[in-house]
Amino acid sequence: MKIAVLSDIHGNLPALEAVSADIALWSPDKVIVNGDTVNRGPLSGACLRYVLQRRDSVGWVLLRGNHEEYLLECARPDFPTSGPDFELNRFAYWAYQRLNGQVGQLAHLPTRFTWVAPDGREIRVVHAAMNSNRTGLYEELTDDELIERIIPAPAVFVTAHTHQAFVRQVQGTLVVNTGSVGSPFDRDWRPSYGRFTWDAISGWHATVERVLYDRSAIEEDYVSSGFLAEGGPLAQLMLVELRRSGGLIFRWASRYQEAVLDGSISLEESVHRILLDEDVRPFVGAPGWDI
Repeated sequence: MKIAVLSDIHGNLPALEAVSADIALWSPDKVIVNGDTVNRGPLSGACLRYVLQRRDSVGWVLLRGNHEEYLLECARPDFPTSGPDFELNRFAYWAYQRLNGQVGQLAHLPTRFTWVAPDGREIRVVHAAMNSNRTGLYEELTDDELIERIIPAPAVFVTAHTHQAFVRQVQGTLVVNTGSVGSPFDRDWRPSYGRFTWDAISGWHATVERVLYDRSAIEEDYVSSGFLAEGGPLAQLMLVELRRSGGLIFRWASRYQEAVLDGSISLEESVHRILLDEDVRPFVGAPGWDI
């Protein structure tokens, strides 16, 4: 049995196409898209249509992540369309508007894939943790912390969400974070996905694969799609995250989100301040803001 798992595409179509081509060469029995196909990037609609077509034509399994849920929230009648709360979610609302009526399909996506091998050893795929698709599994967690987040622990637990890939054996469970296709945060810009194999002699094995793609294409998509100009200031941070292969939204939120919500600082000014950080400045510039 061969299973490929990819996740956290986040509207990056060039990266998705490169990973899909690599998966096709490996020729797995199953392909699982483990959530966050959409949002946080410029081509959510195109990426959703891509994976839906693969689902319908070759049987890809699509799961729901937290960003699918964010876009579903945009469809609620009480979703704010002005004010500070809206500005913080402008990028998501922008993506929601470009799904061309397909947002309803996101609600029907399952949150888990399970396959039990003939020897009884289960592989389980969820976007984040068992208790929540917003609880990340990080390599630096203790064994007890990891086990707590995956109980009941299967033979293989496959996660994503954090954009940081790792493979780790924990108390009899092979825990694998497949990283991110669209925006890795582990200082390696190459899209990653997981390969999982089972055979009767040696059981389960897993590797994380990295794929090359043309990053200039996704930068062009940030501009040509309108995302950079219309997605709000946080879209600027997302482009810089892509360039530096490291997250910034959490840094911004911990420093400034509360102040933006209470009106103490504008969202644009708060993002400017993050972009001035010494470790961020080398990644700032056209087509985004030039600080």
